[in-house]
Amino acid sequence: MAVLIEAINIKRKTLFEFENAPFACLDSDITTPTARGGQTLVRLKIRNLLTSAVFEKTFKANDKFKEPDLQLIPASYLYSDGDGSHFLDQETYETLTLDDGMIGNALDFLIEGALIQLHKYNGNPIGLQLPMFVELTVAYAEPAARGDSSSGSGTKLARLETGLELRVPPFIKEGEKVKVATENGEFSGRA
Repeated sequence: MAVLIEAINIKRKTLFEFENAPFACLDSDITTPTARGGQTLVRLKIRNLLTSAVFEKTFKANDKFKEPDLQLIPASYLYSDGDGSHFLDQETYETLTLDDGMIGNALDFLIEGALIQLHKYNGNPIGLQLPMFVELTVAYAEPAARGDSSSGSGTKLARLETGLELRVPPFIKEGEKVKVATENGEFSGRA
């Protein structure tokens, strides 16, 4: 039998099934009434893992949800074309395809052969989970302005091998590998 999760126990990053779709909790807020006989309410900010839609919904504290049939499987990025982005399941060596809606901005961080985690819901791929940081090569970096390097302040624009543009410190040169945070697309240091 499937495990049931009460609404009051749903915290940030909890996965649950609601209206036959998998959801991830982004934030939760519990409201306890001051009057006698009032019900405790749980306000959840949730993301639909199939559509990526984010919204807020209020539930009673004792509402119950099933755990979704979600799996995280290791996969490597192969290539993208008109049909979508293709990944190789590292366990079954099956090619899995995700459309642009499922990928989002992940292609900014993916190079051929990159290892990621794919989400499967009821056996079908629905999205991916990037690592916290990726290492990418700088394809182009603006020349540093004179005097910038001594003060340590200031940044310049750099374009990475994936086409992602970001601000980097003046000492970063073309051909160097840099570490990029996938959550916000910001420079995190040299690789």
